[in-house]
Amino acid sequence: MSAAARPGEADFALRETRAGSGLGRLAGVVACFLIAAGTGLGATWLALENNAGLDAVKAGPWTAWPRNGAPDADPYSRAVVARSGELPLGLGEGLAFTATRDSARRPLVGRCIYRVTGRTPQTRAWTLTVSAPGGRLIPNAARRYGFTSEEIVRDGSGRFTIVLSREARPGNWLPVETEGRVELMLRLYDTPVSAVAAALDPGLLPTIERDGCS
Repeated sequence: MSAAARPGEADFALRETRAGSGLGRLAGVVACFLIAAGTGLGATWLALENNAGLDAVKAGPWTAWPRNGAPDADPYSRAVVARSGELPLGLGEGLAFTATRDSARRPLVGRCIYRVTGRTPQTRAWTLTVSAPGGRLIPNAARRYGFTSEEIVRDGSGRFTIVLSREARPGNWLPVETEGRVELMLRLYDTPVSAVAAALDPGLLPTIERDGCS
């Protein structure tokens, strides 16, 4: 009897073909799921990395999420809160702006020197702090982590310059004793700045200029 005529071999081959097709379909479904999950996670990471989101308000290198503390905050705003672990300002309390890049869109890193120059919008008070990504304060010998509007030194026109560097500088100096990424947080308390517009005039907030790197 020839191989083609042996009983059962045709059925076995058909079952093998069907099993292979089923595994192929399963692998395709798994691959599609992994691609979709990777795309979603990548988009979320990119949005957080670039300070973007559905309710984000941008002004130059600064970004705020006015609805971070609202019950109906969008998913990106909720992710920002979860990432920082900080209690966000309520809509009636003020605005908190974050900067992870300088005015030239380069990442803020501890080995570089930065000058934060300008003024703030009308506000009852403000604070500016430097931290590691996620809001963790960076230990330093001077135990200095930020400035308040009450202690900042201004020029005759009301403008100020804050220098971020490893070495001590005269005037408004913030030590940054790290080689890694850093971020700035500018909190405006009791300010009339609109939280509705998708973008603000960059001239309302300080610029962040890089002044060399080690």
